[in-house]
Amino acid sequence: MPSKSAAKTAVVTGASSGIGAATARRLADDGYHVFLAARRADRIEALAEEIGGTAIATDVTSDDSVAELVEAVGDRLDLLVNNAGGAFGVDKVAEADLQKWQAMFEVNVVGLTRVTKALLPALIASGAGAVINVGSIAGRRAYEGGAGYNAAKFGTRAVTEALRLEIVDQPVRIMEVAPGMVHTEEFSLVRLDGDQAAADKVYAGVEDPLVADDVADAISWMATRPAHVNIDELVIKPRAQAAPHKVHREG
Repeated sequence: MPSKSAAKTAVVTGASSGIGAATARRLADDGYHVFLAARRADRIEALAEEIGGTAIATDVTSDDSVAELVEAVGDRLDLLVNNAGGAFGVDKVAEADLQKWQAMFEVNVVGLTRVTKALLPALIASGAGAVINVGSIAGRRAYEGGAGYNAAKFGTRAVTEALRLEIVDQPVRIMEVAPGMVHTEEFSLVRLDGDQAAADKVYAGVEDPLVADDVADAISWMATRPAHVNIDELVIKPRAQAAPHKVHREG
């Protein structure tokens, strides 16, 4: 790992796959030394070797685990990308699996807050820090079967907006990227309990859904704006998607 003065530093949570892994690669190309934080150590270690980053096995729902991440990062940090999150199930409210709902809230809201709170002093110390939270269009409009995930991502948005107000006197930009339909290898598969056929159906007939690199590109653009430019929120959807519930499908 290079010295802290040799390059800008970034932390990417949920960096073992999908948007997180794509973002880590893009930020490394942008000249950041990237700390890859995720639970699956084998994956982030391989990616860290590929991009010259540092892998830190991290569970954002654990105080002790996040404390180890903070110790590894040190006293100064330029960028935090809170990407760790996820959707679990498509329950209607009347049939809600409350354990899954609680798990979504723990990672998308409480975990995001735990990491941000712990790394905020290092972000302030950089003199021009930035936080980019990965939200969702699900945090802007509810839809049937999505209430648990909607609530969690509305929570992500609320934390983002409140933090921006609370530390407006500090040299840290607080931003959110809110993707729509993104075709990654795991998101829908995890949400649908490993049912590959059901996961494939989510994207069936959709011409060119977003991919992880599209979101990583947006995050890179947000992060590399001048320090006085705050991109409060960036909503990004494929052309075929007008809203969470309105998607054009061929055939």
